[in-house]
Amino acid sequence: MTKRVLLIGLLAVVLAVVPLIVFASAPPPVGSVAPQFTLPSQEGAAVSLKDYRGQWVVLYFYPKDFTSGCTREAHNFQRDQAQYQQKGAVVLGVSVDSADSHKQFCTKEGLNFKLLADTNHSVSKAYGSLTNLGLVKFSSRHTFILNPEGKVAKVFTGVNPSKHSEEVLSALAELQKPNEGSR
Repeated sequence: MTKRVLLIGLLAVVLAVVPLIVFASAPPPVGSVAPQFTLPSQEGAAVSLKDYRGQWVVLYFYPKDFTSGCTREAHNFQRDQAQYQQKGAVVLGVSVDSADSHKQFCTKEGLNFKLLADTNHSVSKAYGSLTNLGLVKFSSRHTFILNPEGKVAKVFTGVNPSKHSEEVLSALAELQKPNEGSR
């Protein structure tokens, strides 16, 4: 009898919690125009996606400053900055944390690329990267490679923060290869 009561209790909890987990709309598909935005950076300056037209953009969403996975992912993007620059790409990180939190995170972790504060969740939502756990909302770990024309060239979901920067660099190299059919 007690196993049955525990099972019913567990089922009740699952049924109560699962509806609270609401994922945003689907990420914009490859080939679509990337949703435009303007957000404050850790420096307090407004950063607009349109300012990067003509460049490759690695737009990565992450859950929270100062957490282990997000710190590891940011360190790897920082470590590889020279390789991104060689590929004509800029890295922009986005989370729902404040610009002040980003500033503290960048200072503590020695990060010099831009982290953008999506405190009203609109950009995370537009990119299908907002996760809502009832009262808690955060950016899911998704990355978008945007081509110089401002279109989505590659989408990553279910990212492993330990090796993601290498994965993104490899995808950039593949995307930047000359089209074999144009020779």
